[in-house]
Amino acid sequence: MQALRNTRLAGLAVYVRVERLFDAAFGAARNPLRHLGATGFMLFWWLALSGIYLYAVLDTSVAGAHRSIQALSQGPWAVGGVLRSLHRYSADAFVLVMGLHLLREGLHGRYHGFRRHPWLTGVPLLPLVFVCAVGGFWLNWDQLGQFSAVASAEWLDRLPLMASSISRNFISAAAVNDRLFSLFVFIHLGVPLLLVFGLWFHIQRLSHAQVFPPRPVALGTSGVLLALALALPVLSHPPADMAVVPTVLAYDWLLLFIHPLAAAFSNDTLWLLLALVLLTLLVLPFMPQPAPPPVAQVDPAHCSGCRRCMADCPYAAITMAPHPYERLGRLGRETAVVDADLCASCGICVGACPSSTPFRSVARLVTGIDLPQAPIGELRHRLQRQLAVMTSGRRIVVFGCDHGARVAALAAPDVAPFSLACVGMLPPSFVEYALRDGADGVLISGCAEGACEFRLGQRWSAERLAGAREPHLRAHIPAAQWATAWADASDEDGLRAALQQLRRQLDEHVARPSRLEAESA
Repeated sequence: MQALRNTRLAGLAVYVRVERLFDAAFGAARNPLRHLGATGFMLFWWLALSGIYLYAVLDTSVAGAHRSIQALSQGPWAVGGVLRSLHRYSADAFVLVMGLHLLREGLHGRYHGFRRHPWLTGVPLLPLVFVCAVGGFWLNWDQLGQFSAVASAEWLDRLPLMASSISRNFISAAAVNDRLFSLFVFIHLGVPLLLVFGLWFHIQRLSHAQVFPPRPVALGTSGVLLALALALPVLSHPPADMAVVPTVLAYDWLLLFIHPLAAAFSNDTLWLLLALVLLTLLVLPFMPQPAPPPVAQVDPAHCSGCRRCMADCPYAAITMAPHPYERLGRLGRETAVVDADLCASCGICVGACPSSTPFRSVARLVTGIDLPQAPIGELRHRLQRQLAVMTSGRRIVVFGCDHGARVAALAAPDVAPFSLACVGMLPPSFVEYALRDGADGVLISGCAEGACEFRLGQRWSAERLAGAREPHLRAHIPAAQWATAWADASDEDGLRAALQQLRRQLDEHVARPSRLEAESA
């Protein structure tokens, strides 16, 4: 178990280094490696749209299929040929993105606890994708499609559940008839319908699921696919001929990798290898894991039923129910209810709760929803205590995230760091409270854009601070007195740079009134 964990962490370190190279090239918010799931959805819709056109012009018969595909490039401006190439390259990109998405989530260990459902609903989509992809080559019915169909039939014949040999359907040209071709059409069109349902089920427990990447990523990816379709159009092989064994093929290694593996290991060995891989992926969520932290708890006496926590929860762990105090004249008619199986213990709901404001004139701050292991009232108490003992320099408070760059590394006589389960747990009013209680500046840090450990913490924090989401930071707070630093774990250099920039802002903010007074005099 420890060896497996060490291997995963070593692989994660390599992946993070590659991800940061892409950050440097594109910026964290536009890094395609941080939007793999959403890019996969976009590619699926590219496949669907181009596939609808291709099916409309396809002659679904053994004799006419190859001829109708060849005719695509002979239309006006060869639009059909471009769409055919776009369809193939979108399929290649979809498989590549899907593999990277699986790899990234696996290396981060995101397959247990509240993440179990997306993992267990995503893994079964893998064989469906490849069944659909392989079946697409058969519809062209050229020599590559012939090779793939025969190789697939021989591989399927090794299953003990088969009542009769599938390979016999390809023993002669007469055996390959329109009825068999209708089966090819059903496989390539029916399986995508199952994929639509599977993808929908995959994101059911994710609130605000991103099914389209940021515009720069979408345009860049689509542009690359279109450029490939124009520069390297996909061409057919000669028509299939059951009397001829294909020898030279322009192979698609991403979509048809299964055939060379069968040739290298034997059909029986390949079945065993694939079964072991799928079984391992499905077993991962049930392997022993450290005990999860306590989930968020609701205090009905302080819950107004505003629904903000439910709206901001990344994993749909919060629902609303009739308020138990309604009969006692409680204004709120609903109260939040937390599903312990879905709760990530991220605290984003705490940052959304209006009762989490530190300005409440109570000795003990109790909120409508809170994390029992890190109550927001304790954060207010620690903040007060820390500011009271800071006497040197410009006093700066840093609110950070346990999963981002370590804010503890900034600790100094004039810097008070506070690390939270997620930066989304921080109510924006704490920024104003810290400034009123003696801080000269506040730095808010969290995971890089698009890389939040809990999906939406960084996004909601940025929107709250910008005044675009409730609860928001009040507009009268001087922008020079607070700053943000979105930095991944171990990116302390970026965090220190943001702190130095905030110091310069504060110096200019203090110097500006002095200059104005001197000019007036």
